[in-house]
Amino acid sequence: MATSCEKMKKIQGHPCFGGNHHKNGRMHLAVAPKCNIKCGYCTRRHDCANESRPGVTSRLLTPEEAIVRVREVMASPVTGPIIKVIGIAGPGDPLFNDETFETFQLVDREFPDLIKCMSTNGLLLPDKMPVLKALGLHSLTVTLNTLDPVVGGQIYSYVHYQGTTYSGSEAGELLVRNQLEGIRQAAELGMTIKINTVLIPGVNDAQIPLISRKVKELGAFVMNIMPLIPQADFAHIEPPSADHLDALRRDNEKTIGQFKHCKQCRADAVGLIGENLQLAVTTAK
Repeated sequence: MATSCEKMKKIQGHPCFGGNHHKNGRMHLAVAPKCNIKCGYCTRRHDCANESRPGVTSRLLTPEEAIVRVREVMASPVTGPIIKVIGIAGPGDPLFNDETFETFQLVDREFPDLIKCMSTNGLLLPDKMPVLKALGLHSLTVTLNTLDPVVGGQIYSYVHYQGTTYSGSEAGELLVRNQLEGIRQAAELGMTIKINTVLIPGVNDAQIPLISRKVKELGAFVMNIMPLIPQADFAHIEPPSADHLDALRRDNEKTIGQFKHCKQCRADAVGLIGENLQLAVTTAK
């Protein structure tokens, strides 16, 4: 894995891990459509070019199409100088799609200096850690919304793992166990870890400080408390106010660094955070 100096240099280049988000950009490749859990706040039924939320993409890419897009973006005088990170964040769970690993291999072969970053629900982290190690993954984001299996049963409709589908607290227990073990292993390998936690008022508020302490203990680098986007099963819940969110971030900043400029990016985001570029669709060449 990377040395301490190399790791810090990459952190400084990553806009979501403390780097300059006004200068450094990222490119998300939407190559991972399948998901193995059902989050109550997630829906992927529609897409609007002006809509920015996780799980949204205008078009799925094959690994071959993805590397063509990377070539085009890196060759552009507009985007090439600012893109420092290639990320895979869906629209499903990257670890549940073989296309994720194929894409990272293609990117690493042609653009070894780009930071490889992945966002996952963490269910398959312990199983896939040897693959991620071999790929040289630098930055890992894990969405961890609770440590309590009962609360997990309220957030997730089901968890599908090794051919079996779980629900309720059984699903919550399995998911949390794998998430925590995966975070621990990733930290041991020297990966830079960000924790995303979706704040669902009235559901997981009390879990936030517990999560921040636990992930810090396991070796996470930064935490991102994200406001609920009311949709799907949680469409009836009022999102947290800006004041409530700021207060939680201030309180938990005493435990672990807080990422405060998240824009809840699309699965096909390109450019600087908050200034995504809409690129023309191309086919693999």
